[in-house]
Amino acid sequence: MKTYSMKASEIAESKKWILIDAEGLVLGRLAAEVAKILRGKHKPTFTPNMDCGDNVVIINAEKIAVTGRKLTDKKFYWHTGHPGGIKSRTMGQILEGEYPERAIKKAVERMVPRGPLGRKQMSNLKVYAGTEHPHDAQKPTVLDLAARNSKNTRG
Repeated sequence: MKTYSMKASEIAESKKWILIDAEGLVLGRLAAEVAKILRGKHKPTFTPNMDCGDNVVIINAEKIAVTGRKLTDKKFYWHTGHPGGIKSRTMGQILEGEYPERAIKKAVERMVPRGPLGRKQMSNLKVYAGTEHPHDAQKPTVLDLAARNSKNTRG
């Protein structure tokens, strides 16, 4: 029996749009599920070297939950390029800041492969801080991650 491998023409037909409401969902569990959907691993026709995943729209990114003391203890570092230019920001500062959707994007980005294929798959992820999104014309199907497992939410 031969291993089935999708062709590019078959992939374009099978792409769907999925809407996820992130309100109250745990960040890591959400990111793991979204990375699986973006890669296409939830499909029986998964092909590792092709972008066969679905498009994902995440709303309410500002209302994401993190467990433990990550809001105060988890720090993100970057360097300005100047001597002594190391800077840091906590998870709480990122979620309360101007772009809270970056926390979700960065968590998912670290779960997909690095390289050209991973960048292509990340372009299928759309994250919005509020409830409004411009993808109503694509008729996304709603995926309720909170109902799948009680550990997916923090109240």
